[in-house]
Amino acid sequence: MGLFSRLFGRSGPGLGPADLSVLRCDVHSHFIPGIDDGAQNMEQSMELLRSMDELGYRKVITTPHVMSDGYRNTREDILGGLEKLRAEVARTGLAIEVDAAAEYYLDHELEQKVMRREVLTFGNDMLLFELPFISEPAILLNVIFQMQTQGYRPVLAHPERYAFWYNDLSKYERLKERGVLFQLNTVALCGAYGVQAKRIAEKLIDNGWYELLGSDCHNMNHVEALRNTLQEPYLHKIIGSGKLLNAGL
Repeated sequence: MGLFSRLFGRSGPGLGPADLSVLRCDVHSHFIPGIDDGAQNMEQSMELLRSMDELGYRKVITTPHVMSDGYRNTREDILGGLEKLRAEVARTGLAIEVDAAAEYYLDHELEQKVMRREVLTFGNDMLLFELPFISEPAILLNVIFQMQTQGYRPVLAHPERYAFWYNDLSKYERLKERGVLFQLNTVALCGAYGVQAKRIAEKLIDNGWYELLGSDCHNMNHVEALRNTLQEPYLHKIIGSGKLLNAGL
């Protein structure tokens, strides 16, 4: 068993497993081999894609990290990797659609990419971005405004993981009022990021503030964690909420 499975068991014993095929599409993952901290080679990429297919997904939008102080992936890096991954999917006959965007780290370099319209998006101009885990960036609201000015729809990755907001839900509400979409990392609901992140995820679900579900899958430990989340009551709740946009992507 993987790390996530050893740490976090199933809950909600009265529930059957949630049907992830209802979502059709996963919007956050790291499947392009060798360009970030996700799959390191094509063999790992294909193992992960086969697992996503088995979980019921018909499509994945994989989103490599892009950050100025870490993974400096360009559009060419990502789209070139996507082409190779698609070729292997076709060669093996796996019946899953693969597309790509990126998970952008919010910094001044992202602000410049947005202004130059050099970002990769998915769906209807949705732009996935993440924040540092230490503190809220001073430029957050300005960059969100710039995204919207350029016609993008900002999607905040895993808001349940930002501990600096845990004691003030109004910080989340402020972003919702500005039209920011929220993407939940599904495995947060089984406690994969700790009890507090699980509780915040449940509060955000109760408030109807998530529009997208993503696996944020990097490796097979994440796949096991996904399987261990299927009976979580709040996964059933959000899938049945009618708010999720995944199926239309």
